[in-house]
Amino acid sequence: MELKKLLIVNDESRMRQRLETFLAGAGYETLAAENSREGLRIFAEQRPKLILTSHQAPEIDGIELLKQIKALDNEAQVIVVTGHGDMNAAVSAIRNGASDFIAEPIRDEIVMLSLERAKEKISVHEQLKDYMNNLEQKVDACTLELKQTQAELIKNERLATIGETVAGLAHCIKNILTGLRGGTYMVNRGLSGEKPQMLREGWSMVQRNIEKMSDLVLDLLRYSKERQPEPAACSPNEIVQDVADLFKERARENGITVNTMLDDNLKEAYTDPNGIHRVLLNLVSNAIDACIFDPDTTKSWEVVLRTRLEKDGGSGDTFLLEVADNGVGMTEEEQAKLFSRFFSTKGGRGTGLGLLVTQKIVHELGGEIQVKTQPGKGTIFSVRLKVKTPAPQSADNPAEA
Repeated sequence: MELKKLLIVNDESRMRQRLETFLAGAGYETLAAENSREGLRIFAEQRPKLILTSHQAPEIDGIELLKQIKALDNEAQVIVVTGHGDMNAAVSAIRNGASDFIAEPIRDEIVMLSLERAKEKISVHEQLKDYMNNLEQKVDACTLELKQTQAELIKNERLATIGETVAGLAHCIKNILTGLRGGTYMVNRGLSGEKPQMLREGWSMVQRNIEKMSDLVLDLLRYSKERQPEPAACSPNEIVQDVADLFKERARENGITVNTMLDDNLKEAYTDPNGIHRVLLNLVSNAIDACIFDPDTTKSWEVVLRTRLEKDGGSGDTFLLEVADNGVGMTEEEQAKLFSRFFSTKGGRGTGLGLLVTQKIVHELGGEIQVKTQPGKGTIFSVRLKVKTPAPQSADNPAEA
């Protein structure tokens, strides 16, 4: 960038003319103004990058002119000429953005040196501007590349997920079909040979595998469907007690006791009662199965449902839902795969999606789920959710009755 245009603002005509003659001879295209108002007008029209102005000027002094020029173009370099020994004016000029100051009497070599410094500053500003522009372009290019890479990864991940899901689903359906064929074979043999016992056993197998197919389809729908929680004021203790009551008969038939330990301090929470109910149904069903499939018949099997209010004045109170059993437990390897698609500790007896659905619901509710387990000792599932409070109703938009 060629920096040859220079504005001189000085109310002393002899000094102004001497500077014009000298700087024109040094190769500058000079613009001259006898006062600050005229200088500001010329600057607005011509936009020179170099300005040499006197500190002392009628009406508008050099510092005020400096401020107004910097407001119009912050990259313009203003050199202020101050009186001999006037350090206050020099400091004021520098503080307000002057490129340099020159003390009177003005010496030509000092003027040239100040102008060279000013041009260096402009050059540095231009280089920085080019660098920032190039940097922004590089950032934009990198951002675009990252987005394309992310899109490709998501696409590949979805394809991999679809492949895993299809493979797992095919395996589950294959097992169910094997059970259905076995049950159908026994039913046919029972009918043809008039063997009622075989008929009953075969029909029981058919029913179990139809139920298993139904569970698989429902779990797949729950896992794949985006569900928005429907929060409402509810009592977590009542939900826990309701789920416990639902399972007591099945548990009793298998020699298992279902107990509840409810925190009386947990009165009400603002959350999704249907989501909590679904989570507890899955966890309690698994806990009962863990006792049923436990080979240690010397135990008195028990499933315990607990609630607890956890106070936290900082981030808000939470409440704990806990389902514990003293059944078969899990190994470290089983625990590591617990929330994987189509993995089940029940072998062919489970769909391998129940806990995945449970985790999904808990996350939708903004909570977290944890598990502690020990082979032969049992398992504890812990769910933590925010108590929250309903948003205040607007007087202009009351809730419907």
